[in-house]
Amino acid sequence: MPIINDTIFFDEKAHGEALEKALKMSPHEVVLEIRESQLRGRGGAGFPTGTKWMLALSAQADKKFVVCNADEGEPGTFKDRVLLSEYTKLVLEGMVIAGYAIQAQKGFIYLRGEYAYLLEHLLNYLDRMRKENRLGENILGTNYSFDIEIRLGSGAYVCGEETALIESLEGHRGEARNRPPYPVNTGYLGYPTIVNNVETFACAYIVISKGAQWFAKYGTEKSKGMKLISVSGDCKKPGVYEVPFGIKIKELLELVGAEDTKAVQIGGASGLCIPMSEIERNISFEDVPTGGSVIIFNKSRNMLQVLRNFMEFFVEESCGQCTPCRVGNKKLLEGVEMLEKGICTHHYLNELIELGKTMQIASKCGLGQSSPNPFISIVTNFKDEIMSNYLGSGNGQ
Repeated sequence: MPIINDTIFFDEKAHGEALEKALKMSPHEVVLEIRESQLRGRGGAGFPTGTKWMLALSAQADKKFVVCNADEGEPGTFKDRVLLSEYTKLVLEGMVIAGYAIQAQKGFIYLRGEYAYLLEHLLNYLDRMRKENRLGENILGTNYSFDIEIRLGSGAYVCGEETALIESLEGHRGEARNRPPYPVNTGYLGYPTIVNNVETFACAYIVISKGAQWFAKYGTEKSKGMKLISVSGDCKKPGVYEVPFGIKIKELLELVGAEDTKAVQIGGASGLCIPMSEIERNISFEDVPTGGSVIIFNKSRNMLQVLRNFMEFFVEESCGQCTPCRVGNKKLLEGVEMLEKGICTHHYLNELIELGKTMQIASKCGLGQSSPNPFISIVTNFKDEIMSNYLGSGNGQ
């Protein structure tokens, strides 16, 4: 599924040879260009890419690694799949640029297990890059050498978190690590490692090709550039869209032909459920952030059933390592089941919301910190629907 609107950023023909340009710069200059662009991680967390790369460049070690997070396990997200299949050069050469920037010798693509059908395409492209001397020993006649290996994931949602991903790369069970230390200092096999999303590497290629100032003229003050959005659900034109950061949710709904909309889930299962009363809000790190997923629900949808689906997913995907996530998600799902049976009181529902807020603070990794988001946002934003249809009237109401 290609990007279905006209692209500004993600078009290989619109860019020069960024890799040649990067190799004529010093690693420090490459990192400064990325930092000046104000590129932030496109996986959802939005950490400044230039800062991450600078920390890894500054780290002293015999080996360094670059990891492309192509796990893309967030429900409703499929834009990385499009980049890997249709815009492969931007991603893979973006990884080489990142490797040069931090002086790494090896890169890994951690590919979602369900994307195994892309493996042959990616392996063939890597072979082509080696033949063209754009990968491997002494790239493009320089003294810089870098190669990329592909590792397949096993379907664990938690491995989208960078330290759990690294644990999986090392052959261990996918569980988040305690931080600090951070991967930029102590990552894969204990060496400095940067982990970036597929889209982030593609954006890094674009920054070097077009320049930081060109990149930064798009978007908002704190969210620079364009963003790929995976749109699914109740709309006429689902697909992957390239939009500027700062686009209003209302504008996006019009773009994809959504009608009779009740709610928009932004950020996948772990994101926020936005009611129609808030569609003037914009998609950006400073307002409603997203790693790329937008799921649209029309007025025929039962929001409590939607919530149940999300909470069942999190109960299944929790690695069980920390108590807030392991127990908390089960309690939230039990609360949904109680609502469906009409035996959940106002008082207990409010306690569950407070439990969710505690999970956001106390959970070890992003899974447990974000899994309460749909519960809190759906229960809060669709309180009237839930109260009139499901809320019990027992003691404690």
